[in-house]
Amino acid sequence: MLMSDRMLLKVIVLGDSGVGKTSLMNRFNKQYKSTIGADFVTKELHIDEKLVTLQIWDTAGQERFHSLGVAFYRGADCCVLVYDVNIQKTFETLQTWHEEFLKQADPTNPERFPFVLLGNKVDTDGGSSRAVSEKTAREWCAMNGNIPYFETSAKENYNVDDAFLCVAKTAIASEHEHPDVNEITILPFHDLRRCFIIR
Repeated sequence: MLMSDRMLLKVIVLGDSGVGKTSLMNRFNKQYKSTIGADFVTKELHIDEKLVTLQIWDTAGQERFHSLGVAFYRGADCCVLVYDVNIQKTFETLQTWHEEFLKQADPTNPERFPFVLLGNKVDTDGGSSRAVSEKTAREWCAMNGNIPYFETSAKENYNVDDAFLCVAKTAIASEHEHPDVNEITILPFHDLRRCFIIR
């Protein structure tokens, strides 16, 4: 495999404490162990004959203090926002996390920067505890640039792999449209499957 067939993507995972960010990362990569402060896990995926390495950064509890710092956000290729479908407040703070990321990361084109939203813990009480409907979540995504949306369960391993595959493809599509200063070579990209990106 040629070097041009490899790609490293930095992904930031944000959301209120307790929504299951670390559990999702544990499910996606079982070797991940959370530590104090920001931590990340890497996972390799083969996408369109490219070897894509996702470097997924977790806040590891620091989100409670909103003190992650610019270095945590800098150089991100995609941001994953996570909320708990059973707790309304975690959904209401999504806008704050969205704005905080754009402020700290300061991307070249903030209106086109790729986000993915995960509504986690859909397995809780068989859905009877749900506080935020899928319709409400999708409406929020539509109002914030048609963000791809997945409902997930880290506990039941529901939609976790599909969600992070979408994260990778969303970031690749953005790099293809807006290559960065490193001039990474992006191959043609056609198969988004269940991951819909509306521009």
